[in-house]
Amino acid sequence: MGENETVTKKNILEAGKNEFLEKGFRGASLRNIVKNAGVTTGAFYGYYKSKEELFDALVGEPAEKFMEKFVEAQNTFAELPPEVQPDHMGKISGDCIDWMIDYIYDNKDAFKLILCCSAGTKYENFVHDIVEIEVEATYDFIKVLKSMGHKVRNIDPQLIHIIASGMFSGFFEIVIHDMEYDRAVEYVRILKDFHTSGWKEIMEL
Repeated sequence: MGENETVTKKNILEAGKNEFLEKGFRGASLRNIVKNAGVTTGAFYGYYKSKEELFDALVGEPAEKFMEKFVEAQNTFAELPPEVQPDHMGKISGDCIDWMIDYIYDNKDAFKLILCCSAGTKYENFVHDIVEIEVEATYDFIKVLKSMGHKVRNIDPQLIHIIASGMFSGFFEIVIHDMEYDRAVEYVRILKDFHTSGWKEIMEL
């Protein structure tokens, strides 16, 4: 790609980002995007086939990497020997959440788009998908505890979903409310401690 093409693509991405942040995906106008990028509609289609593809270009890579890291943390915990899992409860996921904060603040606009502007795209269920992964992992951990003879309260997946949803809805408030990094780190630390203690109480660990 030549220098002019690189600049044009950068201008389209910047114009698209600003339009999506202001109006959300559904309300964003392709006409405004090409106007603010200083290109024709025909030129736009030389880079992106649709408004959807442009949105994906802005958020796809950060969303994928974030989800991969989250799933990796769940798998790492699940692969621990059952007898050591209780002692590692909250540690691996806690380290992952610390990584998430840094990654979010390295890609703030992308996550603002995902969390606040993605209705109508494949990213609109981003938080829900994370919660569902957390629910499955938590239920698997409960089964491990029961297999080792722990007297864990009967907790159905719906309640786990409610608790996990509360955790991640709270976590992503740092993006929704444009929280400063240091404040976000402190808030999330408290949130992690709160939920870890709560789960230990529920699981009687």
